[in-house]
Amino acid sequence: MNLVFVSNYMNHHQMPVSRELHGLCQKQGGSYIFVQTQPMERERVAMGWGESLIGADFVRNYWEDEKGCQQSIDGADAVIFGGCEEENYIEHRLQAGKPVWRYSEPLYKTGRYKFVSPRGLRKKYHDHTRYRKGRVYLLCAGAYVAGDFRLVGAYGGKRFRYGYFPAFREQDLETLMDEKDQASPGQLRLLWAARMIDWKHPGTALQVAAGLRDQGVDFRLDMIGDGTLFQETREQAKALGLLEQVAFPGYCNPEKTREYMESAHIFLATSDRQEGWGAVVNEAMNSGCALIAGKGMGAAPYLIRHGENGYLFDHSRPRQAVELALELAGDEALRRRLGRAAYETVRTLWNPRVAAERLYTCMAAELSGGELPAYEEGPLSRDLICL
Repeated sequence: MNLVFVSNYMNHHQMPVSRELHGLCQKQGGSYIFVQTQPMERERVAMGWGESLIGADFVRNYWEDEKGCQQSIDGADAVIFGGCEEENYIEHRLQAGKPVWRYSEPLYKTGRYKFVSPRGLRKKYHDHTRYRKGRVYLLCAGAYVAGDFRLVGAYGGKRFRYGYFPAFREQDLETLMDEKDQASPGQLRLLWAARMIDWKHPGTALQVAAGLRDQGVDFRLDMIGDGTLFQETREQAKALGLLEQVAFPGYCNPEKTREYMESAHIFLATSDRQEGWGAVVNEAMNSGCALIAGKGMGAAPYLIRHGENGYLFDHSRPRQAVELALELAGDEALRRRLGRAAYETVRTLWNPRVAAERLYTCMAAELSGGELPAYEEGPLSRDLICL
């Protein structure tokens, strides 16, 4: 199979799957190309995202070789398309009836009331709905994607669970759990990691910290990240008398953040539905953390089974997060059970290898005219619930 992935730019959440797809295509005598449609923003480069390109000889830049990249897109057996707004890259394929696998976050992150916009509906019909019977499939990067596309009548039974897949780290699970306790004996370690902006709700993490402090829990909360709310959040922590328990390391690169995760007992993921996916959920689960995650985050309902491998809460009710943290603080066995189950969820199902193998298998079946596999859960299972 000759496969092309078209997106705005490569990053460390896309590279692991790309390497897997590249290997699968080469093994079968085909090719894999990732086409970047724009240079990465300086902010992302400063955050270390560009480091993922090192050694990736299958990445092409559309702005440097427009003709060659477009020929690859038009002539590929299958194309994955997402992360950029311009439809012209795939217009020829759509008109010719060639297979396209769209990769999308939610259409209506700030509210489905926007669905009623006549202008928006015309755009959605042009880009999506008119191809509902064609060879166009939807990879849902988040649990709310299928529901958004159902509103515009697009893709029907061709909506598949997908997402983002950071690199999986194989761990000795019992050693990992023991090292969390050894990092600060007798002290509960919590972690929050994100940009400090309004819809990621850093204040919820401080409410959790205040609740633990008020109940006499010995704990430390590290809040990794920077952003427009950094100073305000730090001042809020000071006003609450939490600066002895809450640390603000600032921005950390992905590698350093994973080190923090591997030392943490509990990870707080507090974003609302504007977080289309939230790769910190994958990473924290891989790190054996007991997660308390806002159920509006796209990754959370796909990866977390409440009470089995983590906890979900309503971001509009932060007291729920406080109560769940108190429950975990008082029950080491529960923390370990959730952390182990979280790790196994990523190890066995939600990882780059499984995602790439299933996607390749589905694409090959589609090209041969056969039935697509009916996976019951995980990547490439059909999203028929439509949250």
